[in-house]
Order: sequence, then structure tokens, then C-alpha cells
Amino acid sequence: MTATMDLWPIGNCQVSALVDRAGRFVWGCLPRVDGDPAFCSLLDDKPPAGEDAFGFWEIDIDRQRKTDQYYMRNTPVLVTRHEDENGSAIEVIDFCPRFARNGRKYRPVAFVRIVRPVAGNPRVRVRLRPATNWGEKQAQTTRGSNHIRYLLDDGVMRLSTTAPVGWVEDERMFRVERPLYFFFGPDESFADDIAASLENMLDRTVEEWQHWARSLATPHEWQEAVIRSAITLKLCQHEETGAIVAALTTSIPEHAGSQRNWDYRYCWVRDAYYTVQALNRLGALDVLESYLEYLRNIVDNAKEGHIQPLYGVGGEAILTEREAPALNGYRGMGPVRVGNQAYEQIQHDAYGQIVLSNAQAFFDHRLLRVAGRDDFEALEPVGERAWEKFDKPDAGLWELRTKSHVHTYSAAMCWAACDRLANAAQALGLFERAIFWRERADQMRARIEGAAWRPETQRMSATFGGDDLDASLLQLLDLRFLAPDDPRFRSTLDAVEGGLRRGSHMLRYATEDDFGLPHTAFNVCTFWLIEALHFTGRDADARELFEEMLSRCTPAGLLSEDIDPVTGELWGNYPQTYSLVGVINCAVLLSKPWSAIR
Repeated sequence: MTATMDLWPIGNCQVSALVDRAGRFVWGCLPRVDGDPAFCSLLDDKPPAGEDAFGFWEIDIDRQRKTDQYYMRNTPVLVTRHEDENGSAIEVIDFCPRFARNGRKYRPVAFVRIVRPVAGNPRVRVRLRPATNWGEKQAQTTRGSNHIRYLLDDGVMRLSTTAPVGWVEDERMFRVERPLYFFFGPDESFADDIAASLENMLDRTVEEWQHWARSLATPHEWQEAVIRSAITLKLCQHEETGAIVAALTTSIPEHAGSQRNWDYRYCWVRDAYYTVQALNRLGALDVLESYLEYLRNIVDNAKEGHIQPLYGVGGEAILTEREAPALNGYRGMGPVRVGNQAYEQIQHDAYGQIVLSNAQAFFDHRLLRVAGRDDFEALEPVGERAWEKFDKPDAGLWELRTKSHVHTYSAAMCWAACDRLANAAQALGLFERAIFWRERADQMRARIEGAAWRPETQRMSATFGGDDLDASLLQLLDLRFLAPDDPRFRSTLDAVEGGLRRGSHMLRYATEDDFGLPHTAFNVCTFWLIEALHFTGRDADARELFEEMLSRCTPAGLLSEDIDPVTGELWGNYPQTYSLVGVINCAVLLSKPWSAIR
């Protein structure tokens, strides 16, 4: 079976897994999202479950005829129903436990699978073959009376089960006449009744997620899409530290054979800003509060004030990029990369995103920790860096590896840092500091407007030195740098849409980069276009385009980073936070109000 994006994430904000359309775990890293993938067959094109294949966990039914999948309502708990040729069937419930216990969240490095017979006399086979060292070899095992231990490079995992251990170890087909329970977690003795414990974990995990979803201020329309996007964004937060990763995977190419295979399992300051901005619109303040704690530590540890574009989920600054030769890649399209060289790049927009992420904390009285003068003073050095760097060359938000320009997007983000610091100072009654930062912001605005505007083509340029089209120019609206009725924005919108739109999708840019011309559209850019269409009065066009984007979601209701504008096939890492942010933002903007049905 050729790998596709028909993947269903499960997780608990500590670990996660992607389950494919056959109900097989094909991706999952231990002991956290940026760790070694025990389940790595997504990036290995060996025949699934073949003799020499490993890096997966499969529970398959004999003579399988069809498989259906769905999430339990408002949770990341997945139900996969397998039916055989005679109508016998099982349901497999997959989840990672997450609920409050003893005054804190219980979110172990563990995966639970519950197999329930639902019709006839089903026969199943269990194949659990975790990998070690990035797919180099299959984990060795030792066996106990009711468990199997798997010796991984980063520790030992234990499968505790009510199924016959020998049949699991031998991968033997056997009849399911009662519910079977599997707990793949830490190498600790399971002292309690496994069946009762896992049923309790299931109930409490479902309750935890459904209560979290219940607190969301969803729009009236497209609620299911919004709730699924919000839950998945929450899964992309490493709750222990508050970091938010850009995606759960590495090295899914941006298009076939592109070599644009990057590791997105880290926390980009930019992506995390967009994530908390979207979740704030739904009232999911827990994500914001946790991320701000992470961000304050990043700022405290910044050397001489320099902020990297990305960090590890534990705040690690060094993310050395290398290739994993044992894995040949998604559909054989390597290389598989571990780490990301972009941590060494200069990307000035990060200063703006740090301040923008913090800005709400100076005004929102719902927060447990409202920002005060100390927080403002800690952010002022970030503003100073924004002032110093706003008109200096950088790699830009698209992380060009061999080119450097003064990017309008980066400059506008730096302007936003100073502008929002002025707002925060005003709110705190620090009027002299408010005047100081307002004057800085005004000077920056004048410089950007003069350097980026092209009177001969009547549009803003993506760089100070050229006349370039880039979808990021649409973000001048969201930043409040330009207003929707500003003729400069409207003419820029016309130019960007005319130059970069391909049918129902938007390219980032249409010029050659380090890897040639881009072939796929970048999903978040299409959502930026939808927002711009809405704010400039083209609401019917915006709704039509938004519905088109929702139709491109996977059966799980999610999107990856990129899409082929001709075939509609999804490419790039998955699930992509940028894309899910776009779903939420556009739904909130375009939805009819609740008053329409009350």
C-alpha cells in the first residue's frame, strides 16, 4: 500500500502517533515528539508488514474486507473498525492517556490499544515491531509472563496485555472472543487490573478532551473542522515545557522528488505565534499561558539578545541537521532529515512574534498570570533588537538557505514589536516608554513604506531591493500595518493574487529558490488570501475558496503543509500547524454569527 496523507493523529501532548488507513501505527517518536521514531514505516517504502519490515504496530483481521475510521466525538481517540469477508468484525480503539491525576496531568510515554469483537468470529494478528536508531534495526525483545519488553536506544518500553503473550510474540493469528487490552509504555510492572485500568483511562481521557473542547468559543459554522483543528494544534504542544511544534513529522517532501524534506518537530517562534493567535480566538488560553512560559525562558537564555528562528521542545538551541540513511523516505523519496539547519539562520521576524505572542497578556484579565512591568522590561531588549535589525538582510520567513534580502515581512514584524510595546506601555501607565516606542514604530513605518512601495508597479515589494511578489505581503493586513481600504493594500492584493494564485491555491512565491521553482501551493497562503478577500469586501469569493480548502482535508479532517494545485494531492509535513491555523482563522471570520440561529 503506497503511503498517503490518510493519517489519523493520536497523542497526549507528550507523545503522539500517526495511524494509517489500515489502522497501523506508522509514525511515532519516543520519548517525545522530536525523539527517535519507534514507529517509522511512514518513511520506509518496504512492503507494509512484510517479513523484513519494521517500525510499525499493526492489528489486522484475517481476510479483511473493509476498514472504517473515525474519532470519538471531540477527542483524538481513534476508532478503527475492521470487517472480514464473512462479516465478522472488530473495533480497535487507539489513544494516549491524558487526564488530571493527583493534581497534575497524567500523560505517560504510552500508547493504548483496545480490541473489541463486535460481530461474528473475528481472527486477528498483532505485529508490534518498533525500530531503533532511526530505522536501523528492529528492537530486540525479552518476555515475561504477561508482557514483552522492547529494548530501544533511548530506554526500554513494555507491552502489557491481556492477549496471549506468546501469540503476540509469534505474530500468530488467533480468534478474538473477548476484549483485548494493550498498554505499550514505560518498563514498569502493571500492578493493577489491566482491563479495568485501561477502560478507566479511556473514559477519563475522553472526558478530559471533551471538556477542553467544550470550553472553545467556536463559530456557528464549520464547528467540526474548527474543533478538530484546535484539538490537533493542542496535540502539537509539548505540554511539559509549553513548546509548540510546527508538525508531528519530518521529511515528507513538499512535492515528489523535491529534496525539500525538512524536520518540523521543533518549535518555530513564528509558527507558535500563529498557533496561539488562532487558539486565542477560540479562548484556548491554556495553550497561550504554557507557551509564554516557554518563551520567557527562551528570551532569558538568548545570547546577547539574539533569538533563533526555532528551538527544541525542551528549549535546546543546537539542532544539528543530519540524514538518517536507514530510512529511504516517504514513498522512497529521501533524504530523511533529523534536525534543522534553520536554527543557524538569521530571521528578524522572530522579534515581532515574541512581542506579539506576549501582547495579549498585558490586557487579558482572564489569564492566571497577567503581564506586568517586569514582563514589559524583559521584552524591551527584544524591541531594541527589532529596532536594530528591521532593515537588515535576513533569510526571511521561507528560510532561504543561500539568499539574503531585506524582507518586507520581517521588517513589518519588527515594526509590530515596537508598535505593540507602545500599546503595552500605555496599558501599564508607562507613558514615557509608550512615547519612546511609538516614535520608534513611526520611524520604522516610514522607512518600510518608502523602501517597499513600488510606484511604477503600484504595489508593495516582498524585498526592499527588488520588485518581488510574495504571499507574505498579505500579512501586512493582519499586522495592521496596512488597512483593508488602503489603496496600496488593494493594489498589492491584486498583484499577489494575479501572480501567485493557481486555481484555488496560492504559491508562496513563483521565483527560483535554493531548489528551483516551487511546484506546490502553500496551504496557509491560500488561507491568507481568503482573509484578504473577506476584509476587502469579496466575502462570497472568500467563502467559496474556504469551502474548497475544507474539501481538501484528509478523512481525519486535517491538512499538511502543501498541495498540488493540479491534482489536489497533499504534500509536506503533517499535520501542519500553519494550515490548521488557517482553518480556524477563516472559519471565525466567515461564519454567520450565533445570533443568526438563536
